[in-house]
Amino acid sequence: MPSPSSTLRRPLLLFLVLLLGGCTALGTYQLNRKYGEPEPQPRIVSHDSEDGRFYLEEVQPVIEKRCVVCHGCYDAPCQLKLSAPSGIDRGKTEKRVYNGYRLSDADPTRLDYDAESTEAWREMGFSPVLNERKQSRQANLQAGLIYRLLEQKKQHPLPDGKLLPDSFDLSLNRKQSCPSIENYNRFKRKKPLWGMPYGLPAIADEEMAVLREWIAQGALMAYPPEPVVELQHRIAEWEAFLNQPSLKHRLTARYIYEHWFLASLYFEKVSTTHFFQLVRSATPPGEPIDLIATRRPFDDPGVERVYYRLRPINGTLSNKIHMPYALNSARMQRISQLFFDADYTVDKLPGYSSNNANPFATFADLPSQSRYKLMLDEAQFTIMGFIKGPVCRGNTALNVINDHFWVYFVDPDQPLSKADEFLVLQQENLAMPAGQNDVKAALRYWLNYSDQQTEYLLAKSEALEKTLDNGIALDEQLIWNGDGRNDNAALTVFRHYDSAAVLKGLVGQEPKTAWVIDYTLLERIHYLLVAGFDVYGNVSHQLLTRLYMDFLRMEGEFNFLALLPQKERQRLRDYWYRGADEDTKSFIYGASAYLNHAPGIDYRTDNPKRELHGMLQTHLAGALNTDSLLSHPSVPVEHRTQLDKLMQLQGAPATLMPESAIIMVNDDSGRQNLYSIVSNRSYKNITSLLHEQKNRLPQEDTLTVTRGIATAYPSVLLQMQDSQLPAFVQQVAQIRAEADYSALLDNYGVRRTDDNFWAFSDMLHQRFETLSPISYGLLDYNRLENR
Repeated sequence: MPSPSSTLRRPLLLFLVLLLGGCTALGTYQLNRKYGEPEPQPRIVSHDSEDGRFYLEEVQPVIEKRCVVCHGCYDAPCQLKLSAPSGIDRGKTEKRVYNGYRLSDADPTRLDYDAESTEAWREMGFSPVLNERKQSRQANLQAGLIYRLLEQKKQHPLPDGKLLPDSFDLSLNRKQSCPSIENYNRFKRKKPLWGMPYGLPAIADEEMAVLREWIAQGALMAYPPEPVVELQHRIAEWEAFLNQPSLKHRLTARYIYEHWFLASLYFEKVSTTHFFQLVRSATPPGEPIDLIATRRPFDDPGVERVYYRLRPINGTLSNKIHMPYALNSARMQRISQLFFDADYTVDKLPGYSSNNANPFATFADLPSQSRYKLMLDEAQFTIMGFIKGPVCRGNTALNVINDHFWVYFVDPDQPLSKADEFLVLQQENLAMPAGQNDVKAALRYWLNYSDQQTEYLLAKSEALEKTLDNGIALDEQLIWNGDGRNDNAALTVFRHYDSAAVLKGLVGQEPKTAWVIDYTLLERIHYLLVAGFDVYGNVSHQLLTRLYMDFLRMEGEFNFLALLPQKERQRLRDYWYRGADEDTKSFIYGASAYLNHAPGIDYRTDNPKRELHGMLQTHLAGALNTDSLLSHPSVPVEHRTQLDKLMQLQGAPATLMPESAIIMVNDDSGRQNLYSIVSNRSYKNITSLLHEQKNRLPQEDTLTVTRGIATAYPSVLLQMQDSQLPAFVQQVAQIRAEADYSALLDNYGVRRTDDNFWAFSDMLHQRFETLSPISYGLLDYNRLENR
């Protein structure tokens, strides 16, 4: 029998716990008393063990299909990245990755990069979502957050009705709600409907049973088997190729790494399901990788010799960050031809300093033509870096480009692309703000970059004039035609409010604007928005990056305007930048960027821009990719006839339709046809960082329809029989108010509240993987609407 003193002490202790720490402290006390103190548990087992097979064959598919669709990237809620065992074990944190207002840089928290153990993640502020106390079936279920949240959804399913109540906050920038197991009971009482999957239907009972058993047994996990022998041979071959000892080889390998570090590399002749990442290591090939994890790929590695190694990407692929890049013998020969066989010397390797953000200085010894050709060979990948890379989310970053535009490239073999001497002279003016993070000095930095860009444009204009004086024709022959076969020669970019996509080919109706990109522009886009962009950077870095990108967009537009008649250049510039001041316009065509030469094109119509696009399509005919076009042979004629009508609409229907919709159209034979509808928002101009909505021109909004999936972030999912297409198109055309759009979804939508949501999601992913097996990755459902 307990003594009177101990009987009195116990409630007193509870009172003190409550007083000092509130509900979390009480929850901790109760859990510790019942299940012991928390301590990270060993969870990784062999892939060929019984537990390993259970995880890989039964558990992982459920996590992929039901969890990774919301928890797969930087922007996963609470940084809970469930796409790999290391992410599940790491857990969650309330710290935000995307924060455009922080005054100080945040510590990077890249999975498999910035910490090597679960204990290290705990020290960095991540808390577990699995039980880390005494391991028993009861403890693993009741002291594990994942199971409790899944169970909560079963106990409190979504309320009846087609729309979720306002108590659900579905905005991307919503306040983070990241309960720990210690304060879970309080969370459940306050937010009973917020079980997992959040804002979506509960998972099926059989799926719940799989996860329940897995968690009860201790949530043991396994990684896939080691790559097959043939893949290991290819890895060894490429690591040897990239780590040759000569200075020329070492500088080239550094350049390649700084352009490939985000790639999902694969050996297309061996496997299209195994992907690898190029990393820097302190150890040479043949030894275990000793990862060099720096904030940016060009930061000082802190070792005398860097080795470039290939490590498997073991996590589930999310389409929003998956950028496949094929390695093969032809690629190796191409690199040798461009860099190793070329006649130049490297006498000294550049060091690592704050100047690393300027590739024109770092890689001055490498021929600029060779650098340009390497990026052009996979131009979609190069541009995709800033579409799917760390900058992939955020209106502040993406409102610097128009919603729909086409991209062409200057031919690397034209005299205009032979610019090594010019680049040496312009190195200082081509500096970029990657390393600038002084908030107080942001305005001074900005003014400096503005002055440097003005000097560069004037010098570029002068050099262009001299080149044209020497008899170079200003016509469509200046545009790269993909060497007659490379379908990276023309690209289409779709920008949404918080995301974007890039497709091969000239997709959709004629856009308002277009870019022509040369080497210096392509390199600066990469180093500004991919290699040099720090998603963990402070407000100064992110603001300067956004403002600098204004210059790059305008330069690409100037290059396109240069091919038009002189009078049309200014007229079109003024149309693109309605309401902008003259100083801004001068960066596109005027006092800063000028061109007095008329194009060597005999224009015959009163619409030179459309005429030019037609000429370029003829010029690029052998290389134009048509996979995303409704004219593709696989698109039934009756589908094309109906969906083409949507691209004739303008104004209210386009404004009220979501940013991106994916449609599955089923025919009588059971075939599933996938299309995307993208809404293109129109603006007077896009030079204003803070007044985007004031510049909106909704009466000029349009819709583009593509074959296949043109977004990693669907706003809505639609489904219909092909016999319903005419009625669907007619109903879209008649949208004039929110109620009209809601009625459209009543007929064809698969809302996030739909009982069949997960079944449709599975069909959609299966079809997506069949159509695009290499570029396939799970879609992201964080932007699904509630309308």
